[in-house]
Parts: sequence; structure tokens; C-alpha cells
Amino acid sequence: MKRIAPVLLLALLIPSRAFADITAFLGVNPTPISRPVRGVSVGMGLLIVGFEFEYANSSDATADEPSADGVAPQLRTYMGNGLLQTPIPIAGMQFYATAGGGVYQEELVNRSETHFGINVGGGVKINLIGPLRLRLDYRVFTLKGSPAYERPQRFYAGVNLKF
Repeated sequence: MKRIAPVLLLALLIPSRAFADITAFLGVNPTPISRPVRGVSVGMGLLIVGFEFEYANSSDATADEPSADGVAPQLRTYMGNGLLQTPIPIAGMQFYATAGGGVYQEELVNRSETHFGINVGGGVKINLIGPLRLRLDYRVFTLKGSPAYERPQRFYAGVNLKF
């Protein structure tokens, strides 16, 4: 048992190779009605732990577009996230779970709300060719303050470049 501790300590002190990636994505925000979302994320990963910053912008729906409420707000999110991921791809796919927080800005007609929000979700990065991957992601947000909708969701697909 005494020999295991120094080996474990040495393993933790040896730097592992870090990987970075960038993702450009398009998706849908279905809360309260489906509308497009687009954004970008930049991240870095060590073996099973990763970190990323992302920006996303969901467009608004105006009163002339059909919905239950007639309108849906524009939603911009600026989030920092931590990821737990499989250390190596499994059948060409790297699965991950993510959670984080940051700032959101919601605008609807003449109303604006900027406050703190958190998100949880997960997804997969699928190897395509070389460093190019397809990323599929799902997130649930919890928006603080007085947003029009407290728990919007987001689905997206993106092109991910690993370097």
C-alpha cells in the first residue's frame, strides 16, 4: 500500500497531453416554440475532464409567427462549462456530460432581461476524417431573474475541429 501512493502521486504530477477544439453549431431552441439557434464553443480537454466557453444566440419569434403565446424571446447565452468525457473514442464516438454557468440575455419586444443562468446536458463527438468531428449536443438551462421561460432547452449539431 505504501508503494501505491508515490506511484499515484507521480502519475498525477506528470503532465498529460491536452487537446483543444472549436465547434461551430446550428440547432433549435424548442422553448416555447421551435426557432433556430447558432453559436460557437472553444474548449480544452485533459484525459477525462474538459472545459469550454460557448456563445449561442436563439432568434426570436414575432407575433406574426404562430405559437401558443404569439411570441418567443431572443436568447443569448455566454456559458463556461466543465465536461466529463470518455478518455478515448468508443467506436469513433467520444461521449460527454457537461454542466456550467454564465450570463444570459433575453429580449422580447420592449422587454430585456440579463442575469445568471446554469446549464446541464450532454452529447457526443463523432470522428469523421482526421481532426474533423460531428458534435451532437443537448442542454437544459435554468435561468435566474425574471425570464419569460425559466427552463429553455437546446439541441444542436456542429462541426468540431480537434487540435
